[in-house]
Amino acid sequence: MSEAGDAKGVFASAAKKVKMGKRVEKALKEKAAASSSQEATEEDANKAPEPYTCIGHFDADFTELCRRAGLPPTEIPPVVLRAKRPGTPPPPDPKAKDPTPPEEPVDVAEEEPKPKTYVTKEKYSYFKPNIQVEMEHEEKPATVTEIYIRGWKIDDMMVDIFRNCFPTIEKLNTINLWNVGLTDKTLRDLAAIFPQCPNLKNVSIEGNPIAEEPWACLIGDDSLIVNLSLRHNEITDRGASGIGAALSTVTTCNKNLISLNLSHNKFSDVGAEAVVKGLRMNRVLLCLSLASNKITDKGAVKFGELLSRFPLTHEEVVERRKLLSDKGSPDRGTGKSPPPSRRAESKDRPGSVRSGSHLDKGDKKRDKSSKKKDNKHEKKNEKEDAGKGNKTVVMMDSKKDKDEGAKGGTKKDDKWKKGAKAVMADTSRHGSRASLVAETVNKTTKGKKTTSSKDKKGGAAPESESPDMVEAINPLLDSVESIDGQLWIPGNRSIINLNLSRNEIGEAGLKSLLLALQYQITLANLAPHPALKGLMRLSLGRNPIRADSEAYQKLQDLLLTRDPFYKPQAKSPDGEVQSLVG
Repeated sequence: MSEAGDAKGVFASAAKKVKMGKRVEKALKEKAAASSSQEATEEDANKAPEPYTCIGHFDADFTELCRRAGLPPTEIPPVVLRAKRPGTPPPPDPKAKDPTPPEEPVDVAEEEPKPKTYVTKEKYSYFKPNIQVEMEHEEKPATVTEIYIRGWKIDDMMVDIFRNCFPTIEKLNTINLWNVGLTDKTLRDLAAIFPQCPNLKNVSIEGNPIAEEPWACLIGDDSLIVNLSLRHNEITDRGASGIGAALSTVTTCNKNLISLNLSHNKFSDVGAEAVVKGLRMNRVLLCLSLASNKITDKGAVKFGELLSRFPLTHEEVVERRKLLSDKGSPDRGTGKSPPPSRRAESKDRPGSVRSGSHLDKGDKKRDKSSKKKDNKHEKKNEKEDAGKGNKTVVMMDSKKDKDEGAKGGTKKDDKWKKGAKAVMADTSRHGSRASLVAETVNKTTKGKKTTSSKDKKGGAAPESESPDMVEAINPLLDSVESIDGQLWIPGNRSIINLNLSRNEIGEAGLKSLLLALQYQITLANLAPHPALKGLMRLSLGRNPIRADSEAYQKLQDLLLTRDPFYKPQAKSPDGEVQSLVG
């Protein structure tokens, strides 16, 4: 029995040892697995996440970028559809047999249904940040067209998120930011994002006063914005000066902005004069609102000069001469040298100075060689001998030149001399009839096609002969008039809507604007332009102007006839006046 007991004890101790070994081995395995998982977690934490590629769905892209930026899910602004006014119900069908079914008795005990004209929300949900959007098709998330952000601060992190998702929204055309706490840095960052949005045309940034006033960055050379609203931003003369310089200078001009709203700001006549200066060379802007500012008669007089006519400054005269020089000799701007044949004509003087005899000899040599090569084709502005009966197509700037050209041409019609004639037209000798020449050229060339040998044979007409094509003209190349040693050009006739209401404009400013409008009407009758129609709407309400003012009544009468929707009253056969308005 003792031996059996000893064997059992040995077996039990051995089994206990085996169990303990398994437990130790299992604990070691679990410890190794935990350490390996901890190392993997640390490696994943240290490893940078892969960059997110936006897919063009604003809701999904914005939410994912906010999550990656570290925002908790409860603090991510939701993207919601912008509320719309309910549509008008269709009118009842008169052909229906029973349009008004009999009313059923209403049970007072039943609860009335909720109205469908509004939607109820949770308490304080109206004050939570969100992003309102409008879509072309609500079921398609990639068709976001308008984005509205109102009443919550856009910081640097949010601007970085917009930098990634805004350019991928293909149909985005409107961004509206109201009271979003922009700073100088965030505004400049947003201005750098806007040109990357291919279809963005309308930008509204309102209720965001910034001490640095960097508003000019929104109207840069690369800006694609068409309609810009900057209301309630407390813009002073400093900000208005930057905006005026961004609209245009002597050498640069914004070519996309057609509507600018600067109402409800704080700039005075100094700022208004800066805006006027920016519109001297700008012929793109159509609508301008400066309502609710501090503009007085002095600023209104500046606008009157802008809309009628004004003298060129020294810098503008120099730039005009450069443009005329480049227009007279196109090869100058490209850096090309004159042809070798012309350089070889004169050996005793520089290439830029040639005598008339050398020019004549060069003309004869050139005429002979060109006649041998091709006797059938004629070219514009080519120098040919008058004795051979060939005529030169030249724009005459006086009746004397026209008569001599009709007789066969006793003067040498050289292209360098034509450039000199164009410049001489700006001097006091020809300044008095410069506008008459421009008017005559417009009337004679309007609707008239230049014929050539190809046209006579039935060839296709040049593209420039299309009557519907209107070429943008630099204001510095417009017709000028010399008065007291200064060159005057017609004013800005591209602005069709000007809002100066709720300012401090009095009788003097009103008379200046009236004279400007009368000048535009007279100029439009003498030299009509297909693109420059002149002022059609001028708002002057809430200014210290007497209602019985004679100048104000004349101005209103003139504006009534210039309204594109105006229809004059017709007289009936009985002599009574009948209105044609619906």
